[in-house]
Amino acid sequence: MEEQQRNERNKYSIIVPTYNERLNIALLVYLIFKHLKKNVIPLSALFRNVDFEIIIVDDGSPDGTQEVVKQLQQVYGEDHILLRARPKKLGLGTAYSHGLRHASGNFVVIMDADLSHHPKYLPSFIKKQMETGASIVTGTRYVSGGGVHGWNLMRKLTSRGANVLAQTLLWPGVSDLTGSFRLYRKSVLEEVISSCVSKGYVFQMEMIVRASRKGYHIEEVPITFVDRVYGSSKLGGSEIVEYLKGLAYLLVTT
Repeated sequence: MEEQQRNERNKYSIIVPTYNERLNIALLVYLIFKHLKKNVIPLSALFRNVDFEIIIVDDGSPDGTQEVVKQLQQVYGEDHILLRARPKKLGLGTAYSHGLRHASGNFVVIMDADLSHHPKYLPSFIKKQMETGASIVTGTRYVSGGGVHGWNLMRKLTSRGANVLAQTLLWPGVSDLTGSFRLYRKSVLEEVISSCVSKGYVFQMEMIVRASRKGYHIEEVPITFVDRVYGSSKLGGSEIVEYLKGLAYLLVTT
């Protein structure tokens, strides 16, 4: 009973960095509420009072993303939807740091805004953390039950090859280093993020590698990653080069 009461006091701050996500953000917010609101989650009685907030860190989107978020605040309430905008694109890692400064939860979820991370997995993340006491729960595409939808063969091979290369060199103890759908204890995220120096997509890999090196308990939940439906991908050749540079950096420094 004490464990149940303790878990019921948990609050989850969901940090969502955005840039030109006007077409996606309303559906994402709707799906988060659908899968987390009171009495919807059937996994356990512990879930009946999920307390959460969604912190949207928008980097000056010119497409009207912020205007849509302000409309969502009117629908769902400013206590559930927090807009913490920045004037321009300043990098993924700093977006998480910015959101973290405004987070009131004792757990933090980081996820993408483009619907590649489906909110239906959030209950599984929470349940896994409650059952195991993990400091970090990360979504993985590379175990049974996980996968990728919407990528061509070349992109699948590139992603898989990048992870195999990192596994071989870094031995991080997780199967998916480049994923960015994770749940952290807030105190753990604050410590890990302060030790990271990478930017962009390498940042996710450095976060999980450094957390592993620090000895934090990490669990995985299988997810299916879905390529974005609306908008254009922000991943290109330059990010692949940065990934290789980041891999070499982590090999030397961790």
